[in-house]
Amino acid sequence: MTKNVEVLTRLHGEVSVIDIRGDVTPLAGPAVEEAYAGVSAAGAKKILFVFAADCYINSGGIAVLIGVLSQTKKKGQSVRITGLTPHFQKIFAMVGLTKYAHISPSEQAAIGELKTGT
Repeated sequence: MTKNVEVLTRLHGEVSVIDIRGDVTPLAGPAVEEAYAGVSAAGAKKILFVFAADCYINSGGIAVLIGVLSQTKKKGQSVRITGLTPHFQKIFAMVGLTKYAHISPSEQAAIGELKTGT
């Protein structure tokens, strides 16, 4: 059974956080894209994608994320990702998503990296 995706945004200081829960598939694309468009329209320069521990991401979901992350690169936004299982960390590295966004071990570490520019 698939879990519907839930995408929420929040601010942590100067970092725009996009929380993602559920299954990231092509059906999740509009919600992820809308969340990203919203934080971008608000002027976000530093963005953190936080995936829930039980997120499932299929190839269509990866395609959605590639599209969003390519936009962040074009806009010069700094991006971090956290919450991925070791399995999905490997997949993200294999498909090249880590060229667009560094994977951080925790939300706190990612926010610290974004704040210091490391």
